[in-house]
Amino acid sequence: MKKYYFIFFIVLFFTRLSAQEEINIQTIATGFNAPVNIQNAGDDRLFIVEQSGKIKILNSDGSTNTSPFLDISSQISSGGERGLLGLAFHPNFQSNGLFYVYYTDSSGDSQLSEFIVNGFNPDIADPTSENIIREIDQPFSNHNGGCIAFGNDGFLYVATGDGGSGGDPNNNAQNLNSLLGKLLRFDVDNGAPYIPANNPYVNDSNAQDEIYAYGLRNAWKFSFDQETGDIWLADVGQNEFEEINKSASAEAINYGWRCYEASADYNTNNCAAQNTMEFPFAEYSHTNSGLNKCSITGGYVYRGTEFSNLIGKYIFADYCSNEIGSVDVNGDITYFGPFAGNNFSTFGVDQDANLYVAGINSGIIYKIVDDNLSVNLESKVELKVYPNPTQAYLTIESPEVLKRIEVISFSGQLVKTLHPNQEKISLNIDFAAGTYFIKSTSLNGNQYTNQFIVQ
Repeated sequence: MKKYYFIFFIVLFFTRLSAQEEINIQTIATGFNAPVNIQNAGDDRLFIVEQSGKIKILNSDGSTNTSPFLDISSQISSGGERGLLGLAFHPNFQSNGLFYVYYTDSSGDSQLSEFIVNGFNPDIADPTSENIIREIDQPFSNHNGGCIAFGNDGFLYVATGDGGSGGDPNNNAQNLNSLLGKLLRFDVDNGAPYIPANNPYVNDSNAQDEIYAYGLRNAWKFSFDQETGDIWLADVGQNEFEEINKSASAEAINYGWRCYEASADYNTNNCAAQNTMEFPFAEYSHTNSGLNKCSITGGYVYRGTEFSNLIGKYIFADYCSNEIGSVDVNGDITYFGPFAGNNFSTFGVDQDANLYVAGINSGIIYKIVDDNLSVNLESKVELKVYPNPTQAYLTIESPEVLKRIEVISFSGQLVKTLHPNQEKISLNIDFAAGTYFIKSTSLNGNQYTNQFIVQ
């Protein structure tokens, strides 16, 4: 009979201590090259988007597939704020195999394209199936936007930057005849030109039909609250402020850039009245909390079940300070970290609404955890597990004789059982790369839990 230990692990490894969250990060996988997006397709896989043009599959056991899901590196301009930036799976992906990407092409312009998965292998996409939904000219190399996501209405939303340079010199964000500095909405199910009939400007000859909201500088990360449907847009600031916008519906909203940076005046010449604009739900300055901040990386409202203190809070990061922040229902921000060496570039959720974050410089995928709901038994005892990460062998060293050792995969399946009856053993690694846990039981009945990674 197959044994599952995931429930055991959650009970053993996480114990409620406090009503105040203490956000931390837990390594899930390593070895990625500039990850900029994390998505799930309604199953137990995570899809990791690398800026240079590859999408890789991270499996539930912590292993990464050798062959990429998609590789369009040859048609990508990458580096700085360019590259393969966005990924979204069709709401009916499990039946139709369709997914969408947003990338900077070899000419430096943005492409929104549709692909389909290989009909014989769900882990491989068909690179020849590309159907271009929209091309967007980019006047400069920065502020490419890039986040794409399906809303509860079944439409595909796309965030574009204001075209770049500094200060939006062409006033693109306030110009309804430009697709730059906007939140766009597409109906991918009804063929070209893919315009939803109820988009707010379809009957306006002075506006582009694709536009859903405007006045954005570079909201390159946004998300929908899985429970309420609210849209959260994290817009990167110019010189002093970062902003977080929350709206039940963003339809026809003017978020204010270039007239305002967050809620502060920036360039109000020839701007509409202030009361016609939406101002941030939360914002922070670049010197807030004593660390130098520079660029917000938007995340998600936490709707998982493991960490009750986080439920309903919006989790984000700052690229420069390496901090992770949470926003409560009142718009108040709490910071955690810093977690040096990462430059956080994206968040993502799995099919169970667990929350993940990645560092573009470290190439590490982390799980967001709440230390106030976590007791790591390893910190209470002197049981050592090394080297970690490992490839060939693992040494387990205990202060007392161990009568039983169980190796448990990240998904909760029993991988190996040993009965060492000694204090120190060497375990040969003869299983796949990934994240694992060791449950050790001593002759005295004490139990230890340790995590390790096989590369």
